[in-house]
Amino acid sequence: MTRSTSTASSSSSAAASAARDPLVQFSVHSLPEPDQALVRRTRVGRIKMLLVWAVCAAPVIASYFMYYVVRPEGRTNYGELMLPPRSLPAAAELPLADLQGRAVPAASLKGQWLLVTVASGACDAACEKHLYLQRQLREMLGRDKDRVDRVWLVNDTAPVRPELLPALEQAWVLRSPAPAIAQWLRPQAGQPLTAHLYLVDPRGDWMMRFPVSADPARIKKDLLRLMKANESWDEAGR
Repeated sequence: MTRSTSTASSSSSAAASAARDPLVQFSVHSLPEPDQALVRRTRVGRIKMLLVWAVCAAPVIASYFMYYVVRPEGRTNYGELMLPPRSLPAAAELPLADLQGRAVPAASLKGQWLLVTVASGACDAACEKHLYLQRQLREMLGRDKDRVDRVWLVNDTAPVRPELLPALEQAWVLRSPAPAIAQWLRPQAGQPLTAHLYLVDPRGDWMMRFPVSADPARIKKDLLRLMKANESWDEAGR
């Protein structure tokens, strides 16, 4: 009994001594609770940002998916798709100048669909046919014609015949060295660069090449499909 009392007394004394000694005193504090409202606002902000990105990107992605991937009723393209498309070269790689010799930045071609032909300034019968076909195809697009520009890349220094100029008032007529053009546009094997009409999208990517002696009605169908697939994001004008 005495021993138990002595032990209890010793324990009490030790506890009292510990209470007086600042080195062994400590307090336990709980960690602060996170601000739930702030966490919720951060999460909502991120979700909104992702939704905005999705809304902006969806039309472009969907239109190309519909044209390149989804092909209802076994539809095939008349023009040959370039996969991957070939981007418009920088001005240093594709120097361009108007008929007065003034430099034209290559990037200025972006913003519209382009129907492109390549030919000498002398413009033989095949060249005239392409220039006429360009104009007719654009007119056949009806309300979508203002989304398409005609481009004639003159690949030499030969003067353009004056009688052609009235029909080219609403077209781009630009000179560029033949080797520079050939770094961007490519003909079918065994054909000259001048044999085709080429289609370039508003981002400046060459994405389609039409056959030699192409059927205008079938080119028109390809163009109308593209205009329809991209009407949600591609507007007339630059």
